[in-house]
Amino acid sequence: MKFRKFGKTGYSISEVSLGTWQLGGKWGTPFDPKDARETLAEAYDHGVNFFDTADGYQGGKSEQAVGEFVKAHPDVHFTTKIGRKEEPLSVAHFNPDHLTRYVNESLKNMGVEALDCVLLHCPPMSVYYMPETFFTLDQLKKAGKIKHYGVSVERVEEAIKAMSYDISAVEIIFNMFRLRPANLFFDLAKKHNIGVLARVPLASGLLTGKYTADTKFAPEDHRTTNRNGQLFDKGETFSGVDYLTGIKAANELKERLGTDNLAATALRFILMYDAVSAVIPGASNPTQIDRNTTAAELPALTDDQMAIVRDVYNKYIKNPVEYLW
Repeated sequence: MKFRKFGKTGYSISEVSLGTWQLGGKWGTPFDPKDARETLAEAYDHGVNFFDTADGYQGGKSEQAVGEFVKAHPDVHFTTKIGRKEEPLSVAHFNPDHLTRYVNESLKNMGVEALDCVLLHCPPMSVYYMPETFFTLDQLKKAGKIKHYGVSVERVEEAIKAMSYDISAVEIIFNMFRLRPANLFFDLAKKHNIGVLARVPLASGLLTGKYTADTKFAPEDHRTTNRNGQLFDKGETFSGVDYLTGIKAANELKERLGTDNLAATALRFILMYDAVSAVIPGASNPTQIDRNTTAAELPALTDDQMAIVRDVYNKYIKNPVEYLW
């Protein structure tokens, strides 16, 4: 495992880290504490020292599991996200009173004295024009309840606007099917010393190259229920790519890149960008950890391979994805 600086936090984090949306259970399945503990331990054994969680994941049980692990392993760092655990989503959830309560609840949930890094969890665009939101985070930082803060975003413009404030990190969707962040945002992030976490790195599994037109997902799975943005931002599911189009693009990538392990190659592609601090694929059980961390051991993609990714993106994905996010 290799490590990268996480922006102005100063943390040195594993370039392949772990997102814990699925921790201890897949979408719609019950949380299994044993699976959660074993998944975190397996990741740690593979060199992972950074976990990304949220107060709403698995009804707070993801935070609890990560907090328990962090307390036993003081060399591990984490982010937790706040603002989306109460439905329906409202701008009010990002006001000073709500944020203060959420931070206090996360502290209690994780059992720690201070949160390493708190991210606003994909707030509506109008929140970025509510300076009191970010000033509240400044106050919580001064009070010692959080060490750093930032944002998890849907759109590049949100990430850029967030840099108006004293953020330390941005979590953004970036993968072979979502290339726009590399155009301008990455340069700005490096200029402002902002840590970048690349989320949804496998486009909800499309970039494993294992799905077909006949693949069926569970009825409650977001890959079944949110393809048109019925539940939350469409860009969270398959990175906003039409499913059948994504299948064609993934198959062409496998063929032209000459790989049967598209998932690891897709993660390694993200790590070609030095603005990225870490890629945070998810895992619902220990067996998926090796697949993810293998990416850190792969050789760099060649210029020709990088050009193939761009060509497939332009051919299948760019319109309309690049213009929406």
